[in-house]
Amino acid sequence: MATAQDVVNIIEELAPRWLAEEWDNSGWQIGNPRAEVKKVLLALDVDDVILREAREKDVDLVICHHPLLMKGVKNIRLDEPRGALIAELIKNNIGVYAAHTNLDSAAGGVNTLLAERLGLQDLQVMHPSKGEKYLKLVVFVPAEHVAAVRQAISLAGAGWIGNYSDCTFQVKGTGTFRPLEGTNPYIGRQGQLEQVEEVRLETIVAGAQVKGVLKAMLEAHPYEEVAYDLYPLENQGGSFGLGRIGSLKEQKSFADFIIHVKEALGLATVKVGGGMWRDVRRVAVCGGSGGELWPVAAARGAEVFITGDIKYHTAQDMLAAGLNFIDAGHFATEHLVLPALQNKLAEACRQKNLDITVVVTKRQSDPFMFL
Repeated sequence: MATAQDVVNIIEELAPRWLAEEWDNSGWQIGNPRAEVKKVLLALDVDDVILREAREKDVDLVICHHPLLMKGVKNIRLDEPRGALIAELIKNNIGVYAAHTNLDSAAGGVNTLLAERLGLQDLQVMHPSKGEKYLKLVVFVPAEHVAAVRQAISLAGAGWIGNYSDCTFQVKGTGTFRPLEGTNPYIGRQGQLEQVEEVRLETIVAGAQVKGVLKAMLEAHPYEEVAYDLYPLENQGGSFGLGRIGSLKEQKSFADFIIHVKEALGLATVKVGGGMWRDVRRVAVCGGSGGELWPVAAARGAEVFITGDIKYHTAQDMLAAGLNFIDAGHFATEHLVLPALQNKLAEACRQKNLDITVVVTKRQSDPFMFL
């Protein structure tokens, strides 16, 4: 039986909770982590439309981007829309989990996908997140069990460097040990010094993943007593943080770039500011509502900043600073993450032998219409 927490564990491998901003409320919103899950629905928001779709499709868990409960809950009134929605979700046993700013900041998350959709190259994080502590895990494994142990620790979250998974290093050597009285050795006999061909297997582990990785390693390792070391590292998680900045393959006029952005995001209209015939190449993006980060984009050398929900005075400030901007909307700059998340979640469920169907909402759209 697959549980809701099994799904959440996969989400938190893709977008670790420690990446969420302090003001955010990413994580469980409603539900029982131990509840059985057979179908998951992905959406940006949870509203009455999503509730109806979830009921019609027999969905057990909704993974949303925007938290249903962002501010402190002081009451749940059934005569108000939000309270009635919460009551119906609970009544229908539909869990809700939000991956918000952690999914924005994750490698391969909202901002990476947005930058890649627009064809930006040489991507860098625009506003790096708070640093996560990393450790090096070294374990000594008999040669015939290396593949099993390596797979176990990788599936548990070890070996991630940026967009690369399963990163390990192996070197062969000879291990010695003498099993003493009361032991039950996998190899050798009590009282005799043994020499065994072993492999030193090492990898990198984020601090938040250490507990689960060690558990998986010990379960897969054949030895009664496992020899392993953990070393603190100074590595910084440079592929994590809000926004991305990169360059177009070749310089374009701002007017031509606006057309490119509209085509890439499937938009009929966008709000823009700046000189139309200015040549641009260096571009910063921040999915959702990222207008307040424009000074960071400008300081990193961006000539254009793309985000959503730009306010009037923010637009004035950007123009005064010589920064062109494109407000492509909150919805359009985030919605593209859902199909990618569906593919990643479905593949991870397949690898873990979890019989779960993952679907993307077909009914949610931008709340704004342009006439």
